[in-house]
Amino acid sequence: MPTPISAYLSIFFNGLLRGLIRAWLLVLPLVLVLSLIRWGQIIHFWPSGYVTPASDVLAVAFQGFRFDLKVSAIAGFVLLLVLPWVSGRVYSRIAAVVGFVFVLLSMVNLHYFGFYKTPIDSLVFGLAEDDTSAVLQTVWRDFPVITSLLLVALLSWGSAWMHQRIVLRAVPDSALRDRSRWLRALAMVLAFWALVFAGKGTLREMALQRQHLTVTTSQFLNDMVPNGVIALKYAWDSRGQSQNLQDPLLGLKALGFDSAPAAAKVLGLPHGSDAEVKAALIAHPALPSGTPKKNLLFFLMESWSAEPMRYQGPQFDVLGRMAPTLDKACHFSNFDSAQPGTHPALEALLFASPITPLTLGDVGRKPIPWSIAKVARDAGYRTLFVSSVRIGWRSLDRVLPAQGFDEIIDATSLQKLYPQATLGLWGVWDEYLFRYLEKRLAEPSDKPLFVFVLSSTNHPPYDLPDDYQRVKRDMAHWKGETSSDTLLPNLDSYHYATDQLGAFVQQVQKGPHHADTLIAATGDHNVRSFGIYAEPARRQLIRQVPFVIWGEGLACGQQQTLPASHRDMFNTLFPLAGIEGPYVNAGRNLLLPLKDASDPVNAARTLFFTGEARNAQGAWQLGNKASFVCTQTAPQADCVFNAQDDLQERARYGLLDWNVRNALRKP
Repeated sequence: MPTPISAYLSIFFNGLLRGLIRAWLLVLPLVLVLSLIRWGQIIHFWPSGYVTPASDVLAVAFQGFRFDLKVSAIAGFVLLLVLPWVSGRVYSRIAAVVGFVFVLLSMVNLHYFGFYKTPIDSLVFGLAEDDTSAVLQTVWRDFPVITSLLLVALLSWGSAWMHQRIVLRAVPDSALRDRSRWLRALAMVLAFWALVFAGKGTLREMALQRQHLTVTTSQFLNDMVPNGVIALKYAWDSRGQSQNLQDPLLGLKALGFDSAPAAAKVLGLPHGSDAEVKAALIAHPALPSGTPKKNLLFFLMESWSAEPMRYQGPQFDVLGRMAPTLDKACHFSNFDSAQPGTHPALEALLFASPITPLTLGDVGRKPIPWSIAKVARDAGYRTLFVSSVRIGWRSLDRVLPAQGFDEIIDATSLQKLYPQATLGLWGVWDEYLFRYLEKRLAEPSDKPLFVFVLSSTNHPPYDLPDDYQRVKRDMAHWKGETSSDTLLPNLDSYHYATDQLGAFVQQVQKGPHHADTLIAATGDHNVRSFGIYAEPARRQLIRQVPFVIWGEGLACGQQQTLPASHRDMFNTLFPLAGIEGPYVNAGRNLLLPLKDASDPVNAARTLFFTGEARNAQGAWQLGNKASFVCTQTAPQADCVFNAQDDLQERARYGLLDWNVRNALRKP
């Protein structure tokens, strides 16, 4: 007769074996469904005419399968705490819930890619930080919500059905119950370690990590690798890192530097101490004596992509009244945004910060010394933030006054000034914003004006005023992708916003302030309607936005077609406007000639603040040689990953990160 202890041990080990079997029975349907969604995502977003080797597609599918197995096995491993001891009915319900969550996240990831052209990233948390109601309304109007939910329900049911009707019947709980003790022990050891190695994702190498998402030279295909669960996990990791301001070296170390002076040395900056590095980051050549201070009106235009401007013409008008102003403007046509979202781009511009969200907490309530608005105000300017959105969005009503803005004019303010202004989903129509600016510029002022303007009308779902006259276009002149069902309404809203900007520019150029006012405009990010940009020749367009400067007597220089990005704008605009102060040397002055092509500080490269860079040959993720994609129209022999470019961009990015963490960490 067995002793009580041996009986308990027998019950425990039998239960553990049952739990391991259940964990594996949970994993198999999950992997199948996640892989099915991936294939659906690849097919759904496959660009028309895109050609790539079948081996690359299979490599992506296999790597995706490994990540599917990884997240499913981890779920099974965690659930070992309960799976051995619950009833069969409860176990089936657990399997159904897990299947639903995994399917839902992967469907969210599918639509997220369709909008942002990237798997789920830290911007996803904006659902809670943005105007949640407006975001949900936009999702409802712009996405096939009902169809997607029905598909989630169908796939979840399919996963549960496979689990209940096929897998459980094939391997019932009793499969090993009557086997010998040694066979059960062997099965338990094998099942346990198989689950561990499946969760690791490999038998011999290091565990699957973020860098293993890169398996081909096609970023489009690489973006198909992560399922929704792993994409959300990495987004959460990035979010946690962005919120950790206590460790000033966190970003530098991730980029391969153990100190700020080590990164500064790579760029040829003073690097004797942290203090020297800090001083070098905010040092600027003195402006010539007597340089006049000009009004500077800077426009951050919602979703103002670069590609439509390429096809502008009489039969394809997307610029409206802005078109005739370009012959006297400096138009930088090879120009990238800093971030894929509006608020991250706003923070990148105002604070030269790759860390976002930066100002949602206590940090936003305290003056940041190098804030663009504070620098302008300290230089003697009256500073305004003007927007057609409600300023309570992302707590900007509290953040902006603390960061150097004297006045805030938002949708509510504009509606009071113009009672006929309709308050829509995201704010009032942009035309009222421009009407206010004309009025404000005409008023006498004892100080020059620095105005930071944020538009909103060119935003999904691309609504327009009832009296807007839509322009007929010959779509044969559109040389981009045509798969998006929002392409045509987006072109209309793009025309509306750009035409309004052009009308304002013309008004200023004809008015009394034409000689003492600079106007500059860029887009906050590209937009999904214009394509996936899977083909290498189109890949450089994925982040591109216009950057245009209007002013009297401009000398535009020779950099208008060279790679540049958001980080270069205020290094260009402030000297032009006569503004001096401790703003961060995030980039280069685009109006000056390049002294030396190898100059690490002023080299013609772009930097996307999620950790991507681009030079004249191609684009890559910082520190990831395998991610390099040639973006030249006609690839040449020298179109290869440049380790020195990568080192210098990692140093620049790391110093921008360090500057924020070092200055804003709590004592």
